[in-house]
Amino acid sequence: LKPRGSRRPAAGPRIVGGTPRAPMPRTTGRWLLFAAALWGLAALLQCTWRDAFAGGRPEHLARRRAVSLAAGGAPAAAVRRVLVPIAQDSEEIETACITDVLVRAGAEVTVASVEPELQVRMSRGLKIVADTLIGDCAGQEWDAIVLPGGMPGAERLADCGALTALLKEQGEARRLIAAVCASPAVVLAEHGLLDERATCYPADKFKKFVAANCQGWWDSPVVVDRKVITSQGPGTSLQFALKLVEVLYGKAKAEELAGQLLTKTVLT
Repeated sequence: LKPRGSRRPAAGPRIVGGTPRAPMPRTTGRWLLFAAALWGLAALLQCTWRDAFAGGRPEHLARRRAVSLAAGGAPAAAVRRVLVPIAQDSEEIETACITDVLVRAGAEVTVASVEPELQVRMSRGLKIVADTLIGDCAGQEWDAIVLPGGMPGAERLADCGALTALLKEQGEARRLIAAVCASPAVVLAEHGLLDERATCYPADKFKKFVAANCQGWWDSPVVVDRKVITSQGPGTSLQFALKLVEVLYGKAKAEELAGQLLTKTVLT
């Protein structure tokens, strides 16, 4: 028997294959385990960091798009750029309908003042602050230029040289031009921008002027003739705006918006 309190002598060097090998201190083993854990954590963080901040690189965007399409997704519709010129005494219901519905559809709508200042007093006293002045819109490409009506606002639109130049450039490029109320007669007919058929506010003087500058005036809420869309007035402006959405984004989108707006307007 060993005396109580005696300790076992420390083990001597282990011999493996004839070569003595000192035992590994416990602290060294712990440090190795700790270092391995740190290395693994660093690798994980590096991967997460790279994935989080490389999302804007082309290869990551392509990968995301491929995953989306593989899952049955589709690329988003192109954003349409629409210019809505306004003048003092332009019609506010028509202006609001045009801009509101097109923005809901996803269009980038720019309201441009033909006056020297951005704030414009509309036909019934409502004041609208435009996004820009019409002179700043030159040299840009627009998917559509849409004119509200109202008198004498339409006359002020017709008298604006910068707007006339934009409209003629739009017509020559066969891009969409649209107008409602008095503007088909006072602006488009005046500058030779109508095609074969058109409508406008059904006052005799406007109807005769439209008929004299195309193949006839049509008694219809909205008339689509090639790249020119015309409409009659405030009461038809919602249908007019939805027709613009249909031409720019497709009938399904126009019907979707009509449902959201709770309108019984029939798209034809």
